[in-house]
Amino acid sequence: MNLGPITALTASAVVAAIPLMLAGLGELITEKSGVLNLGVEGMMLMGAVTGYAITTITGNPWIGLVAGAGAGLLMSALFGVLTLTLLANQVATGLSLTIFGIGLSAYVGKPYTSASIPISIGAMPIPGLSRIPVLGPAVFSLTPVDYLTFLLFIVVGWFLYRTRAGLVLRAVGESPAVAHSVGHPVVAVRYGATLFGGLMSGLAGAYYSIINLHTWQENITAGRGWIALALVVFATWRPGRLIIGALLFGVVMALQFYAQGIGIAIPTQWLAMLPYLATVVVLVIISRNPTTIKLNSPASLGKPFFASN
Repeated sequence: MNLGPITALTASAVVAAIPLMLAGLGELITEKSGVLNLGVEGMMLMGAVTGYAITTITGNPWIGLVAGAGAGLLMSALFGVLTLTLLANQVATGLSLTIFGIGLSAYVGKPYTSASIPISIGAMPIPGLSRIPVLGPAVFSLTPVDYLTFLLFIVVGWFLYRTRAGLVLRAVGESPAVAHSVGHPVVAVRYGATLFGGLMSGLAGAYYSIINLHTWQENITAGRGWIALALVVFATWRPGRLIIGALLFGVVMALQFYAQGIGIAIPTQWLAMLPYLATVVVLVIISRNPTTIKLNSPASLGKPFFASN
């Protein structure tokens, strides 16, 4: 049996899932604190263009990744000031942040459009394990950033459910008034979670332009930020389920390129619709049971908090 096509599809699915995992994990932590940031797409785009520009200038993709993460961090800081300090509406501010990021990234990226960078971060196969059929090339022949992504999920899972700080974060997301009454700095905790979400979104965007596509073009993330947002709901705010959801969406994304490669006679527009169609279908299925969402989502999600004393 020829396992080549299956191996290629699996490897492509994992690569496609990594940015979704990064952005989704950041948004999961943000929402766990009770903050709803819909500006993921804008932060990813700013991370993508900043990371690509810095990589082009310095010739060092690692510096580019750090710069991309920093751009997302700055965008989330702006969101934090508006929503946590000035108490602006979180939904409207997040949508504005996305629109702002789309426009600013297109303007900043004009000199770099379609100019391929000469250097990227290569794969680092694990001896022995990388030779395992199908799973070896997909899981054990990844870049250091990919391995770091999976490690981050372990760390975040441990942080959320095994540390006092994680308990405080979840308490703030469930009932900020009660958390404040026992002395926890609600606004500071929410700022920290929001900044982490922005950093991860910026890193996800930089991954697209530096490691995945090796180029910059306007709207390079093509709505992946919205898919990351949907994944958090799909995962019911649990890191382990988020990995599974991201990998499933990675398979759907990889299928469009795989189908084109083997010459399946389907219009490219229909293939490009697959990830977003899957997103809609998943959200419809989840919405059929609102009790599940209500039981798992942070009780104060999207609600402003003002400390009266």
